[in-house]
Amino acid sequence: MNMRWNLDVLYTSFDSPECKQDWEKLCREMDEVKSWAQASLQTADGAVQKMETYIAKMTSILQTQYRLYAYGELTASVDAKNEKALQFIEKIQDQSVELVEPGVLFQKWLGQLDNLSELISQSDLLETHRYMLTELSEKSKYMLSEKEEIILAKMKNTGSNAWTKLQEMLTSTLLVDITIDGEAKQLPLPVVRNMAHEKDAALRKTAYEAELAAYKKIEESSAASLNGIKGEVITVAKLRGYESPLEKTLLDSRMDKATLDAMLTAMKESLPAFTKYFQAKAKLLGHENGLPFYDLFAPVGEADMRFTYQEARDFIVTHFGSFSEKLANYAARAFDNQWIDAETREGKRGGAFCYNLHMVGESRIMANYTGSYNDVSTLAHELGHGYHGECLVQEAFYNSDYPMPIAETASILCETIIAKAALAQATPEEAFSILENDISGASQVIVDIYSRYLFESAVFARRSEGSLSVGELKELMLQAQKDAYGAGLDSSVLHPYMWVCKPHYYSADFNFYNFPYAFGLLFAKGLYAEYVKRGEAFVQQYDELLSVTGKMSIADVAAIMDVDVRSVDFWRNSLALIAKDIDTFVELAAARA
Repeated sequence: MNMRWNLDVLYTSFDSPECKQDWEKLCREMDEVKSWAQASLQTADGAVQKMETYIAKMTSILQTQYRLYAYGELTASVDAKNEKALQFIEKIQDQSVELVEPGVLFQKWLGQLDNLSELISQSDLLETHRYMLTELSEKSKYMLSEKEEIILAKMKNTGSNAWTKLQEMLTSTLLVDITIDGEAKQLPLPVVRNMAHEKDAALRKTAYEAELAAYKKIEESSAASLNGIKGEVITVAKLRGYESPLEKTLLDSRMDKATLDAMLTAMKESLPAFTKYFQAKAKLLGHENGLPFYDLFAPVGEADMRFTYQEARDFIVTHFGSFSEKLANYAARAFDNQWIDAETREGKRGGAFCYNLHMVGESRIMANYTGSYNDVSTLAHELGHGYHGECLVQEAFYNSDYPMPIAETASILCETIIAKAALAQATPEEAFSILENDISGASQVIVDIYSRYLFESAVFARRSEGSLSVGELKELMLQAQKDAYGAGLDSSVLHPYMWVCKPHYYSADFNFYNFPYAFGLLFAKGLYAEYVKRGEAFVQQYDELLSVTGKMSIADVAAIMDVDVRSVDFWRNSLALIAKDIDTFVELAAARA
């Protein structure tokens, strides 16, 4: 099977007639909406028609802009040195500043309408966009003046956006010096990081040590990038009147502090259970002082589950079909129509992601596939994101953009489907490996995510007083890992550079991109338990839930399934499912010791 994606549905090249035509269309429509906003948004007269006109104009502009930007971003993600792609991205980012003025004018105008709810009820188009319009109105109090907003947008392109690009370039092009079987090699960072899943214990340790040594080449530049981005975020949050970057993230996530506090409380309570898991795994691997970081992802048991790419495709499609035909058909199209770039190669970004292309009703998935069961699980995860997009295809463009916490729900539910399917047909040895892999994944999303939340909170607190040195960043990361993992890890063998390799820290628009993963895992665990109880009746309601995630608050989306996300007990119940698996693992591990 072809392991590289095809982007022709967007454009065949940056020089194609279609790409050039869309660029010209974008520039023309941006000029038109600017002129319209300046002339029309001075009074409340004809408010209904003005809102309808704005939505129509901006939908056309944003669909074109998103299509152009997606092509540049997807191209650069698998070819970090592609100069045309990088220049194209920069050109679009520069051009996007032109939307700030009409956006600010509209939002401020909207915030001054006293009878907004009544006006919305007079139009089907506005009713469709009720949540978006109401949210914009409520957030208008955080807007600066039109002139200040434009200045901030322009400065962002030479500020945080530039720092983000630098960090992507540093990690995408970093070659790791490593000696394997007596042969000195230079390998891409994602390839070396993937060795953490290898069966060979010596190779795992060698890869870990080589990885840490490689970061020294880029540690100062990475620290500068992180300081630049976080410094800008703190400054802008203060200017706008937010209490903190966290408050802004919660508002953008359509999630309240009560929900976050309830979830974090339950997560912290669950840490001792995960410590039991780490210590049991450590003993199984011959470690007495807890698990060294390089063995966090070590496969256990004698089963070495390997899948060719074709086998991974067939396994996923078949078992997605046990949940719903619609999900299986989506996955089959993604594999068969080259929507997935799974090949590992130099210059390609590490990790995995899904990019939903609402304007063409498709998605694109990037992964670094090496054949492990974990890689199959990762593909299932990203296909879950894509399926979420599939359920939103019929929604208005504005209503296809859902907040971060709910973004992980479909992906983790798909992971769960695959894990249960793999367990059902596995040998006892394979079942032990799958169980451990599932718990390992949960530990990353609960324990490691908790450490990342602690780290980012500490970085913001310290950065508000001044820039952080490489030494300080490493110290904060080590402390966060100690606080989260406790006695589960060997405190002398941690990962002081986890802040370098995780791209989630390097975006001014998505701060605290950590707790949404925990929300997704625990919400999905709760939903899967409902699926087991209700069967086919659940599936239709689940698809409906995914389809409204762009036009409801987190609490209201959860309420569709009769879930109260502000209740600590809901989160405790989901974590109890993981704790039960951990108890099973500890018993099986003890029998093997």
